[in-house]
Amino acid sequence: MLHELRTYSLVPGGVREYLRIYNEMGREIQIQILGNLVSLMQPESGDQNQLVFLWAFENFEERQSRRKQLLENPRFTEFRKASRHLLTHQENRLFSTV
Repeated sequence: MLHELRTYSLVPGGVREYLRIYNEMGREIQIQILGNLVSLMQPESGDQNQLVFLWAFENFEERQSRRKQLLENPRFTEFRKASRHLLTHQENRLFSTV
């Protein structure tokens, strides 16, 4: 099992707007293609202008294939264009089960 932790840092006050756009344009297609969204979280301490996504995949190859499909999807491209102005930084970390 492979888990991907994706942390998006947003402009101050941008979380609500990002979630609105994500829920309207991105969430459905992202879950349809990537599959297993384990959790979507907002920190209760530290940087409050972040969203943290936790995804699960069988292995690295499945993740790579699904992410490629997602990035080639026109609906997801439109979501990225609509939300890009809210992002300041992104960090991705991959974890394997031990």
